[in-house]
Amino acid sequence: MTDTADFPPDDNYSRDEPAPAGWLSPEEIAATRSRVPLVYVDAIPVRVDDSGDVVAVGLLLRVSTDGLMTRALVSGRVMYHERIRDALLRHIEKDLGPVALPHVPASPQPFTVAEYFPTPGITAYHDPRQHAVSLAYVVPVSGDCRPQQNALDLAWLTPEQACSDEVQSEMRGGQGVLLRQAMAFVGRLP
Repeated sequence: MTDTADFPPDDNYSRDEPAPAGWLSPEEIAATRSRVPLVYVDAIPVRVDDSGDVVAVGLLLRVSTDGLMTRALVSGRVMYHERIRDALLRHIEKDLGPVALPHVPASPQPFTVAEYFPTPGITAYHDPRQHAVSLAYVVPVSGDCRPQQNALDLAWLTPEQACSDEVQSEMRGGQGVLLRQAMAFVGRLP
């Protein structure tokens, strides 16, 4: 999971004010994370050709909390009273920009469910902050994508490049495993 802001990144918003509807304060999210699993979405942005075959995978370049350069998927929490489809659209816009033009079906179905644990080794997915259940989707995008928020860059790689050992070693928390599962799901695992 990527370290995404759980509090609004609005410069006009003060942390001294009450949190907007659906948002938790930093203290509330920390307390919640220590008690219950949270629901997330992971999105693998892809470009497809005219026949619908995946030809490129979009990976974000981020700096991790420990200062390492990492590759990451679009990922984030589902807010209270938010549909999964809306969460996907919100996180894609947040990470790829307002004109990414994602093609999310009316009733999206995940290709897998990833269960992230704070203890390494229980599953392939690890998030030291929390126990989280993430619904994972392959999402075609057709617009102009530009890295947003805390992403430094967005690289479009072929499925073979994205699944290479070099790129996989740059991914954290099991997202490389999730990416490989996505490419297997769309028939592009090398």
